[in-house]
Formats: sequence, C-alpha cells, structure tokens
Amino acid sequence: MEELASVSGISRPTLSKFFNDPRSVRKTTRARIEEALERYDYTPNVYAINQNRQLTRNIGIVVPFLADPFFAEVARNLELLCSGAGFNPILLSSHGDPDREIANLESLRGIRPAGVLLAPLGRRSHRDDLEAFCTEVTTVLFDCDVEGVGDAMFGTDHMQSTGLMVEYLCRTGEAPALFEMANAPNPNANKRRSAYEQTMRRLGHEPLVLSVDGTGWAFEEIAHRQAGRLIAARSLPTNTVFCSNDRLAIGFLSAAYEKGLRVGVGDGCAIRVAGHDDHPFSRFTCPSLTTVSQDYDKIAGNSLDRLLDMIASGERPGTKASTLFEASLVLRRSA
Repeated sequence: MEELASVSGISRPTLSKFFNDPRSVRKTTRARIEEALERYDYTPNVYAINQNRQLTRNIGIVVPFLADPFFAEVARNLELLCSGAGFNPILLSSHGDPDREIANLESLRGIRPAGVLLAPLGRRSHRDDLEAFCTEVTTVLFDCDVEGVGDAMFGTDHMQSTGLMVEYLCRTGEAPALFEMANAPNPNANKRRSAYEQTMRRLGHEPLVLSVDGTGWAFEEIAHRQAGRLIAARSLPTNTVFCSNDRLAIGFLSAAYEKGLRVGVGDGCAIRVAGHDDHPFSRFTCPSLTTVSQDYDKIAGNSLDRLLDMIASGERPGTKASTLFEASLVLRRSA
C-alpha cells in the first residue's frame, strides 16, 4: 500500500479508508483510486489487512467431510451467507480425522478469526482440545453437539426426524429394519439408532438393526457390498429397510437393482427403501428416494446469525444454548 501511495500520489490513509469502505471517500477520489488499481494491477491482501485489525473479518468453517453432500450443502450456504455479511469464509475439512480437526482449528487460531462455525466429529473428537479452542475463540457448533463445548449449537432433532420416518413406514407397510454401519463416522448415527429403537418399541414392534461392517466415508460402496450380501443370502428380516442416511440408501438401491429386486410401492415391488437427510441427489435416484429432509437453511442461517450477534456485541453467553429444528417427510417412489 505504501508503494501504491507513492506511485499514484494518493495518501496511504485515503487508500486505507477506501479499502475499508469504498463509499467512505468522495466519488472523484474513488475514481482516481480505481484508475490507479487498474493501472498498477494492485490487489489488497485481505488477510494481511485483517491481521492488522483488532477484530478480523475472517470466519472459519470446519466440517467433518466436505465430500459428503450434506456438509457440502451446508458449507455452500454458509460461504454465501458469510460473504453477504461482509466476512471472509475460510472453509476446512477434517476428513473424518480427529487429529486433523484440531489441526484445522489451530491453523484458524493463527489468523485470529472473528469466529468459527464448527461441525465436529462428535464422539470421535478430542473433546479437551475442542474445549480449549472454543474457550479462546467464539465458536458456534452445527449439526452435531459436544457437551460443554462452544457458545451455541444448531442442528436437527433426530428423535423427531427418525421417528417421523419410522412411523410412516410402519403405518404404510411392514415395520422397517434399520440399515447402518457398525462403526459409522457420521456423528449422528448413534442418535438415529436410538431414536429408531425407541420409536419401534413405542409402536409395538421389536427393533431390527442391520449393522454392517465398514469404515470411512464411502457409504455408497459399503452399502452396495453389504446389502448385496444380505439380499443374496435372503437375510433381510422384512421387506422394508430404513437406511441411516441417504448415501447408504443409494448403495442399497444399487444392490437391490443388481439382485433383481424391484424397489418401491405397488404391484411388482419386492422391497421398500427409505433414507435420511434429503441429500441433493436423492430425488434423482431410481426410484427416487423417500427420505427425511433436514432444514439446511435454518441450520446454516441460524448458526451464522448467532455467531455474528456475538461478534457484533463482543459478548459471549454464560451458558450454551442448543437449538434443534424439526425435519420433514419427503415422499417419493422408493417407499
């Protein structure tokens, strides 16, 4: 900026004022600065500028696995909302690794973010390290909660969302078996299993849990392999399967097709398959997937709004508040 001021004849304080808010300088001055920017091909380093401020305009966004469609959709919404609010979103993925999750937070600490939006790995997270970071940096959790960590949390009411699907499936046909990964990396998998079991018992049915082997985030591949094995062995205890998430359901649909089972409702259909999440491509499966839709907009919007409120006020709550939103049933052709 010193060099630009020297060659353009515009004072550094005026340049600094312009870069903070272009509307804060006169139109004629703004025109001169814009001409100088084009002539000398100058672009300010927003991160360097932020480092010189007492409060930066950087907001960190950390998700467990960015390739997962649910987290990709929420992260997309958060990026746009952050930018629209005048902040610089810095998006990082933990790739399902608790060590990387902490490394991501430490890298954010180094650029002094105004705040952080964190979707933690949950039970696999290093809780003490998370707590230490969140004590220092204003942090809002989303999707998954870690008790006693962060200033606020926004997510889905998995008892309501899972119960909604189980009730529908029981009402319209055979009671469903739950198809899940035994060591699922999804932080909410255990909550969904518990909700499934409680709802089944409340409705007078014995829970039927199909926990299959598999590790990592390759849900479709694992479900395709394990569902194919169960179908070939005729080991399915019911003709209705509720998959713990949509990605498992997509793998299950593929396996059913390969084994000659027609999925859906009505004459000629051998099995019903449903999922959870309403991933962006669940409507394009064959048949289209009946699922439960989490409210992406509310989770993302409320998480950021709460963070911005704390940033603007400079105050953090004495106690953490958790807000859970209800999901909605999305009826398609698979169940």
